[in-house]
Amino acid sequence: MQEPRFDDDTCRRMRPETFDAFRERTGHTILERYGMSETVMLVSNPYEAQDGERIGGTVGKALPGVSVRVVDGDGKPCAAGEIGNVEVRGPNVFKGYWRMPEKTQEEFTADGWFKTGDVGRFGGAIVSQVGERKVPDDYLTIVGRSKDLIISGGYNVYPKEIESFIDEMPGVAESAVIGVPHADFGEAVVAVVVGKPGASLDALSLIGGLKGRIANFKVPKRVHLVDELPRNTMGKVQKNVLRQQFGEL
Repeated sequence: MQEPRFDDDTCRRMRPETFDAFRERTGHTILERYGMSETVMLVSNPYEAQDGERIGGTVGKALPGVSVRVVDGDGKPCAAGEIGNVEVRGPNVFKGYWRMPEKTQEEFTADGWFKTGDVGRFGGAIVSQVGERKVPDDYLTIVGRSKDLIISGGYNVYPKEIESFIDEMPGVAESAVIGVPHADFGEAVVAVVVGKPGASLDALSLIGGLKGRIANFKVPKRVHLVDELPRNTMGKVQKNVLRQQFGEL
């Protein structure tokens, strides 16, 4: 708390290894949770130690009275470790959008589950610089937003995964990965990267640094270097703006 550079900007892209390092240095474990404006809080890592361990990179288990499921494109439940669409149900979920019955109908399934628009999985493993760790099957991990999913050559690409690798590279302050139209692949993976002050980044070197670390179909076809990423009033990166800006290139 005495370090003037320690602020919300410093912590905005917390990674699993940082989660562990924070615990080692302070003796306190960060509590990761997940909720939405439409639902309030949904799931949480355990608050009390006797209820389980806090696992960095996950958002924990469903809170009492809340139901959470992960389903595929046909609405069928995904097995542990499989990525799918996160849907929720419970007394905390809102009734619908004000004077927008069509949107309300779109966002709820026929059996009453709210479509969060997030993509995630139960169980599986968390991969970081410190290695791979298995996650219990009742812990949820969010991997991105469904609208940000990139389908390139028939493969599903989740931008958050690629961004985590890019953000670890020397001289990188932050990145945003998007899909743009491609004649052969349907969509091509493109990265937009902001460098740290004084850093000299090279697009081809960034692409080369990713090869061998992630599958070839996930490696960006292009990297664009920019001074800053467009954000809305809430501070969220506007990927729709980036898709418009770089979609014709």
